[in-house]
Amino acid sequence: MATIVETAVSAGSFTTLVAAVGAAGLVDTLNGDGPFTVFAPTDEAFAALPAGTVEGLLADIPTLTSILTFHVVPGAVHAADLSDGMKAATVNGAELTVDLTDGVKINGANVVTADIVCDNGVIHVIDAVLLP
Repeated sequence: MATIVETAVSAGSFTTLVAAVGAAGLVDTLNGDGPFTVFAPTDEAFAALPAGTVEGLLADIPTLTSILTFHVVPGAVHAADLSDGMKAATVNGAELTVDLTDGVKINGANVVTADIVCDNGVIHVIDAVLLP
């Protein structure tokens, strides 16, 4: 198996996320022991942000770091562990809310692929970038 970062790199659909993680200096952390749960926005999710947003974030490392760590929950949280209305504390200190009413949503973002198990945690692919 591979780490969260190695898995994201090899998937090929997270190039923006991987670049952002690198710019924020979080590669070593997300390659670390963990376990971590990452709600990983696809390249399409980043592309849906207003024009210039990603470039602006790459130039503002503290804000970028805050947004990226809002996508990470300590521990390995699998889909079977989720319950409707559940709150999960993120690495940046804010909470995510789970909505199981119509599929699985995290703060309004749809989970499009769940439970990608890695050596140091789990990735859930989401279709939007979460903002704290």
